[in-house]
Amino acid sequence: MEAYTQFAQVYDRFMDNVPYGEWADFYLKILKESGIRDGILLDLGCGTGVVTELLAGQGYDMIGVDSSEEMLRAAMEKKERRNGSVPDILYLEQDMREFELYGTVRGILCVCDSLNYLLEEREILQTFRLVDNYLDPGGLFLFDFNTPYKYGTLIGEDTIAENREDCSFIWENYYDEERQINEYELTVFIRQQESGLFSRFTEYHYQKGYTLPVIRNLVEQSGLEFVMALDGDTFTEVAESSGRIFCVARECKKEKTQSG
Repeated sequence: MEAYTQFAQVYDRFMDNVPYGEWADFYLKILKESGIRDGILLDLGCGTGVVTELLAGQGYDMIGVDSSEEMLRAAMEKKERRNGSVPDILYLEQDMREFELYGTVRGILCVCDSLNYLLEEREILQTFRLVDNYLDPGGLFLFDFNTPYKYGTLIGEDTIAENREDCSFIWENYYDEERQINEYELTVFIRQQESGLFSRFTEYHYQKGYTLPVIRNLVEQSGLEFVMALDGDTFTEVAESSGRIFCVARECKKEKTQSG
C-alpha cells in the first residue's frame, strides 16, 4: 500500500486542477443537513491535507490520518506556513486498515479514491468496521471510490504527462482487467534548489476498481447503514459510466446516549 514518497513534494502543484473546494462544499452540505455542524471529524487518507484544511476552516475539529510520512510532512509544512490562519489540525501517521483514535468522532471522510489503494475486499471490510467503531451514535461516513469502468475504459492504457517550470511527471497506466487492478508507473522530475539540476524519481501505485454492489455489501457487513450513492464527479445519479462513486453511510447500532 506504500505510495506517495517523492511525489509528495509536488503533489499539490500537479493536483491544482482538482475541484477540492466544490467537493468540500458538498460534503459540508451533507454533514449539516444531518445535523453535524461542529465537533470532531476524521479525514482518513488525508494526503497533504487539502480537504482537511477546508473543513477545519468551516469550524470542525479535524484529525487527518495517512500512511505516507511524506504526504503528512507536506501537510504539516502547509499548516506551519498558514501561521494560525486555520484552526489547528491533528495529523497522525497510521494505516487506515488499523487506525486508532482516543475516542469517537461525529463524522469520517475517506475521499479522493483513497479506498482504491486497498486491493482486497477483506481490507475494505476491516477499514469499514473500524469506521463503525469510531463513529458517534448516528455519525456519518462519507467516502468515494473508483470503479472498474474508470480504470478499464476512461483511463485504460493512457499515458499522462505534465511539465512545469520546476517539476514534471509522466504517469503511465497499466490495467489488469482480470484482477481489476490498475498500476500507475509515475516518473517525477524535480528541480533541486541548491544545484538547479533535476532529480528523477519513479514510484509505482496500485489501485483496484470496485463496483457499487460490492461496496454496499461491505458497508452492510461492517454494521454501518448504507444511506445513498451518487456519481462522485457530478453528484448526480450513479450510471454505468460513473468512474467515481460517492457514498454516505451511517452508524446505527450504538446507544444514542451522547454525541461528540
